[in-house]
Amino acid sequence: MTIDYTSRKNALISNLKEQAVDAALITDPSNIYYMTGFFADPHERYMSLFIDVESKETHLFLPALDKDAAEIADADHIIPISDEEDPFAIIKDTIKSDVKTMGIETNVVTVAHHNGLKGVFPEARFTDIQEALNLQRTFKSREDVDGMKEAVRIIETVLAEGLKTIKAGMTEAQLVAQFEYLMKVHGAAGPSFSTMVLAGEKAALPHGTPGDRTLENGDFLLIDFGVITHDRYCSDITRTFIIGEATDKQTDIYNIVKAATQAGVDAVKAGVPLKEFDIAARSVIESHGYGEYFNNRVGHGLGIEVHEAPSIHHLNEDVAKPGMLFTIEPGIYIPGYGGVRIEEEVYINESGEAEVLTTFPTELQTIQI
Repeated sequence: MTIDYTSRKNALISNLKEQAVDAALITDPSNIYYMTGFFADPHERYMSLFIDVESKETHLFLPALDKDAAEIADADHIIPISDEEDPFAIIKDTIKSDVKTMGIETNVVTVAHHNGLKGVFPEARFTDIQEALNLQRTFKSREDVDGMKEAVRIIETVLAEGLKTIKAGMTEAQLVAQFEYLMKVHGAAGPSFSTMVLAGEKAALPHGTPGDRTLENGDFLLIDFGVITHDRYCSDITRTFIIGEATDKQTDIYNIVKAATQAGVDAVKAGVPLKEFDIAARSVIESHGYGEYFNNRVGHGLGIEVHEAPSIHHLNEDVAKPGMLFTIEPGIYIPGYGGVRIEEEVYINESGEAEVLTTFPTELQTIQI
């Protein structure tokens, strides 16, 4: 896959010029990856990408142990920092430009990091560029969408094969292990977030934790998971099943959520407020008397991270535009009883229309054990 990282950096630089920002110092590993094609988790060590707005010159500061791996990075200079070195002294010796206004990600930079930067750039004013980065990453290219489709293909294959391994006596945690094994078998780098397998009454927990709960006949089985590919594209899909025979109430709740998901997807198009997608899905659930059991937003953006902009909620007045990619995932969660969530990934294409990337069937399926 060919990504034009220079164009990405130039787009950011253009935005920073409009804000009269002299330089940016990016520290979020995902943002560094977005701008350079190199990803590393520095753990407690130092890593940042310095971008000079006037010259467009880039410096990637990173742990010395990652120097060889960083040869793929689209950066003008790669500066390794050993464990015993002071990263801020290295930055001071390296960056000679006169920075008056420095852009940083204020929700990422620690107080200690900020203090270190003030020592390097004592005359600089620091300003937040998080919104600019978030906005740029909101809009996906067709190459990005192809990467996302690969992540979807893998996770849907994993789901289909993993369901076949379910047997009497299996626990939620054991099914998680099966799924995450299959992720690697089918070429994923790993899960894009903690795999969620919730049975019975635990399906009422939107962000529950799998454990030793055994899968039993009559249970809801809610599965919410995704993979991250080696190109760092994430997938996120939820399907809910019934183990054994579904009751009339289970079937009714399932069909309401299915209709809500479809209503949300059908509402997706460019030129309307993002809130309309949430309202369309939420209205279906409320009209059937289950509104109190759906108390979270209907979706979120995703890309090289599983949660990105935009946020799809009923108060978001931002207008939907081509290039946005997000989930539609309404649910009904009844404490002590169980719950249903059905999640699709949707892209607004170049024509302003919705493309659904997920393909796994949404019809109610039962699993026999």
